[in-house]
Amino acid sequence: MDRNVSEGKWKQLRGKMKEKWGNLTDDDLDRIQGRKENLIGRLQERYGKSRQDAERDASEFFDSIA
Repeated sequence: MDRNVSEGKWKQLRGKMKEKWGNLTDDDLDRIQGRKENLIGRLQERYGKSRQDAERDASEFFDSIA
């Protein structure tokens, strides 16, 4: 995939993540970089979610945008 296309998609994805999880900061989103594992960790940290709940939320989110 062309790097510019993937960067553009990440910017759109960041916006959707901010809409869904308003407690995620821009720094959090920079660290996530589109990686599901990173998102799970941030959801646990920012929302006090269990690993299982964070995994479910992240999977539902990525499935909804696919």
